[in-house]
Amino acid sequence: MNQSLNSLVGRRQFLSAGATTIAGLASLPAWAAPEASPQVQGKAEHVISIWLGGGMGQIDTFDTKRKGNPDKQTPGSYYNAIPTAVKDVTVCEHLPKVASIMDRITAVRTVHHSVIDEHAAATNWMHVGRPVSGTVVYPSLGSIVSHERGALSDSAPPYVVIGYPNNSRGPGFLGAEHSYLYLTETGRGPTGLARHLTISRERQTEREQLLKQARRVQPEVREKVLEDYAAAADLSLRLSGPSFMRSFQLESEASALRQSYGGEFGQRCLLARRLVERGVRFIEVSHNLNFLNGAGWDVHNRGILDQHKLIHELDDALSTLILDLEERKLLDKTLVVVSTEFGRPPQFDGGGGRGHQGSAFTCVLAGGGLKHQGAFGETDELSQTIVSDPVSVPDLFATIHAAMGIDYAKSLYDGDRPVPITDRGQPITKLFG
Repeated sequence: MNQSLNSLVGRRQFLSAGATTIAGLASLPAWAAPEASPQVQGKAEHVISIWLGGGMGQIDTFDTKRKGNPDKQTPGSYYNAIPTAVKDVTVCEHLPKVASIMDRITAVRTVHHSVIDEHAAATNWMHVGRPVSGTVVYPSLGSIVSHERGALSDSAPPYVVIGYPNNSRGPGFLGAEHSYLYLTETGRGPTGLARHLTISRERQTEREQLLKQARRVQPEVREKVLEDYAAAADLSLRLSGPSFMRSFQLESEASALRQSYGGEFGQRCLLARRLVERGVRFIEVSHNLNFLNGAGWDVHNRGILDQHKLIHELDDALSTLILDLEERKLLDKTLVVVSTEFGRPPQFDGGGGRGHQGSAFTCVLAGGGLKHQGAFGETDELSQTIVSDPVSVPDLFATIHAAMGIDYAKSLYDGDRPVPITDRGQPITKLFG
């Protein structure tokens, strides 16, 4: 009994002391109050996120090391390294065009997480910024940008995925309003928005007029599900109009520019630039629709033999996208992000390919008004262990948010439950001038 009483008194004394301390801090003059670290903040307006599904090997692309030999099971890079526009920064020999503009780029070489052998889990982590936890369905990076910044135009969606739909790209607890519009063909736009061939423009106009009349007499909508449905219908009508659908007329671009972007993947990157011009905030361009090497970036065994075809394709598309944005005065306004679910180890497997590595891998940032330096962070002599400047996935997300002028320290709310927007990540401050 005495022990319980003492415990109760102790708690009361603690609460009383805490209240006194808070009151005291509140009464301090501004100069004496504890200072929060000033936030870094950029001025980018768009994100083009290039997703390399399967796991891009950093040691064979942007974090080259000594040459290895798969036949002798000697760990190391599969390709030779070449110099870049930034002193002491090298990349793979199959990235010559990117190498020439590395001063507009930062290869973040020390991204890391704890997933090794599960593509789906690592993909989800790299889209929502944290591992699966409890019952919370976290929103993707694209959905958060949609929630925080919205679209720049009423005739454009805030978030587009050029690739297959996937829960990892979804809005989570933010709701359907911040989901994505997706398409898998670059030439004609989303199938669901296209007017059927049997429906004339006049007939479509008549239908829209009937919808307006019906809404005038319907009761006021109060349920969130019905509000979302009506909002989706309104957006689809706006997007099916000529202003947005012109985005998909890639044939209107100069032939030389289209060729410079390269094949199917490059045309998706060209479309992303056109969507930026229409006012879309966040575009994900997926590289895993039709892989030239048959295996994609997941280069186990003999899948590595034609990996250079993917790297060449990335070199063409990425370099042209950066220069095209720069030519149109859009590069400082557009943050280009190249990400993947994990990297590859320096060792070769029995078939001459590589396994998975989450302990150290590379993501790439370009443009966005950042102060680029070619590379950030350092790994060991085999790109397997981080030596300096580790960057967690929340840190990478915080950097993207900061570049977009989004408060990376705030919380979003799942109902009344606060959820830190980046799982307490801190941006790479050296990239902000």
